[in-house]
Amino acid sequence: MASINIVLGAIFIASFYLSGSLAFPPGHHEGAHPIGNGPISGLSTDYYKFTCPQADEIVVPILKKAIAKEPRIAASLLRLLFHDCFVQGCDASVLLDDTEEVVSEKNAIPNKNSIRGFEVIDEIKAALEEACPNTVSCADTIALAARGSTVLSGGPYWELPLGRRDSKTANMKLANKNLPPPNATLHRLIKFFQRQGLDKVDLVALSGSHTIGKARCVSFKQRLYNQHRDNRPENTLEKSFYHTLALACPRTGGDDNIRSLDFVSPSQFDNSYYKLILEGKGLLNSDEVLWTGKDPEIAGLVKSYAENKPLFFEHYVNSIIKMGNINPLMGYNGEIRKNCHRVNQEI
Repeated sequence: MASINIVLGAIFIASFYLSGSLAFPPGHHEGAHPIGNGPISGLSTDYYKFTCPQADEIVVPILKKAIAKEPRIAASLLRLLFHDCFVQGCDASVLLDDTEEVVSEKNAIPNKNSIRGFEVIDEIKAALEEACPNTVSCADTIALAARGSTVLSGGPYWELPLGRRDSKTANMKLANKNLPPPNATLHRLIKFFQRQGLDKVDLVALSGSHTIGKARCVSFKQRLYNQHRDNRPENTLEKSFYHTLALACPRTGGDDNIRSLDFVSPSQFDNSYYKLILEGKGLLNSDEVLWTGKDPEIAGLVKSYAENKPLFFEHYVNSIIKMGNINPLMGYNGEIRKNCHRVNQEI
């Protein structure tokens, strides 16, 4: 396993594809290594070494501008990767719009009026196309945006395996089936992740993505007023936290009001998410059940990550690389879309 003596919160602003070409900002040294295991078979961290070595130099400035304008967009872009990979693999199917042949995943219940960040992906893709035409896939663009958003929010850097192709299809039914809802029980969460070849460590580590971002009241209102169909709040909610949420999310109306998933450091990728869960201040039911769901292994991981941020970062990197390798399309099994919203023959 690679060393974790990296200066956390680093912003990598140069190409990572050419060996030794990284530009280390103040506080870095050439002996520092990214967290996590090595490349995964089938994808390669230097996939664009000769065809688009400047890809990361193109992606990061666009992300920096977008996050400076709206910090929440970092979490939205990271979420796009999850919602892409969990459906039919990491193939950018989540970006496809409705056509006569395609039923868009954007209309699935977990996605509708929820997933966002498409305009940033479009801007990145347009810049990549200008510099390296017909080279970088939309699926890899999502992955690059997710990694960059994590790093720019203070999270860990990792060598990103690349080489995914784009799908020519979407699957709204599978999106409804495979994407975990915010009110899921722990048992169901475990099943959702197992379906993707992900284990309990992956579940707890990847849930830490909720250290940044926000959620609409409709995602957690049930916890406030009728969690067990008894017109009472969820009994694991810390009382002062409950009253704060109730003010923002009334029993009727206000479904689109938003609250931070981690109110301590909502724009900083850190381990405060787990600390809040230990205090009964997890926003979503799917957050809090990691601690209250009576699974000793999972609860132990929550406690360990709350106490040990480097451990969380190490596990997170290993898990997100693992997730990014879910059924990627390779070679002629996919295409490189010119426009991420349409398969090529429709352009």
